[in-house]
Amino acid sequence: MAVAVVLMAGGGGTRFWPRSRQARPKQFLALAGEQSLVQLAYARLEGITDPDQVWVITSAAHRSLASAHLPQIPGEQIVGEPCGRDTAACLALGTLLAARRQPDTVVVATPADHIIEPVQQFRRAIQSACQVAQECPRALITLGIAPSSPATGYGYIQRGELLSRRLGLGVYRVRAFREKPPLELAREYVASGQYYWNSGIFVWQAQALVAELQRQQPALLAGISEIVRVWDTPARAEVFGRVYAELPRISIDYAIMEGCQECLVIEAPFVWDDVGSWKALERLHPQDAQGNTVLATHCGLDTHDCIIVGEPGRLIATSGIQHLLIVQDGNATLVADKRDETAVKKLVEYLQSRRMDEYL
Repeated sequence: MAVAVVLMAGGGGTRFWPRSRQARPKQFLALAGEQSLVQLAYARLEGITDPDQVWVITSAAHRSLASAHLPQIPGEQIVGEPCGRDTAACLALGTLLAARRQPDTVVVATPADHIIEPVQQFRRAIQSACQVAQECPRALITLGIAPSSPATGYGYIQRGELLSRRLGLGVYRVRAFREKPPLELAREYVASGQYYWNSGIFVWQAQALVAELQRQQPALLAGISEIVRVWDTPARAEVFGRVYAELPRISIDYAIMEGCQECLVIEAPFVWDDVGSWKALERLHPQDAQGNTVLATHCGLDTHDCIIVGEPGRLIATSGIQHLLIVQDGNATLVADKRDETAVKKLVEYLQSRRMDEYL
């Protein structure tokens, strides 16, 4: 079985400002150890396929940074999008580029900014999905995460009938995709036992995605096909920039998955964290006796339930505070109520509105 990988490494990661900046977004940060998130994502895929079958889709501004983080991958397979067009265009481009070499390839598509443990169970799930993709050539397959809480920040997948088991994992028909729900509805989803969190990880035969694009998003397919046709010619840069900018900005879920004729979900056997905000550090790192998560040189009095992050050699001293997020990085320091997960994004938008680009 021929397997290719599309590693989605775009996005700005504004919820991790000020450590995540325009020149160094979240996927290039080391938030759970010494390796960056994109390096951890690639390491999880080792053994699934060879480096010359891995396509990294990032922004044009971060192509060199991606190459520095992933020197194993041939430079021509690290693709810089001229502009962001969400995951439908990204995955269509990666899939069609992989299919140029091997039309019958199975494509594994995964974000580059998640934490997944244990790695062996992730590989088991991917191998299971690849088997299903080979057996069901028209199917689009996603991995569902058994919810540990009624989270309102994730999309949900409602499973239908059990079709089979592969490597001990249940393969279900997808009944519906559900958008991020209010808390009461999320509680109902979890209590029912029929719903998964949407991991954003997909597996399909390249031609299966092409067929669904032709059926549901023919204009997007036509644009990506035009770009891929000139990929090895001097016209690439001009066509890529012009055509890509005209593509719809739409996620793969809205564009394809929700209307897919044969959509399957496999229950993931691993622990998954999408590292969506600074609060993720509380899940990834231990707390001190006062409930603080500290990744800094810190000296505190009467400091409780805070997240404190700083650069080496920079002291952060606190007294008489609780429930705060404090992040010192370079020329910016953030202080916010850690219980408001939208606060950082709002601050970044405010800085943008004031054109304070030197801090972004």
